[in-house]
Amino acid sequence: MDSSNSQEKVEQQLQQMDEEKKEDILASFDSFKSYLAKQVKKGEELGLSEESLAKAAEKVGNYLAAHEEPRNREEHLLKEMWKTADKNQQHQLAHILINMVK
Repeated sequence: MDSSNSQEKVEQQLQQMDEEKKEDILASFDSFKSYLAKQVKKGEELGLSEESLAKAAEKVGNYLAAHEEPRNREEHLLKEMWKTADKNQQHQLAHILINMVK
């Protein structure tokens, strides 16, 4: 599976997710980490590389930074880090988040 196709699927999923599900995921940092861990596991089962997973995590990070208000201290910190990081640093942060939930 190529990374552009997987990135398109990530974007579609984010746009189709209903508000109640988003609220459940973002209600606490633990629920966010749990959701991310499940998505990483699904990606690995589909054969996505670490790099493809990081690119998908970047899409999620960009979406959250642009469209969602942080609901807890950890999300506030992540949003501030994301906003102040350049593209390369955001990519590294995506790798770090993936490693954190594995």
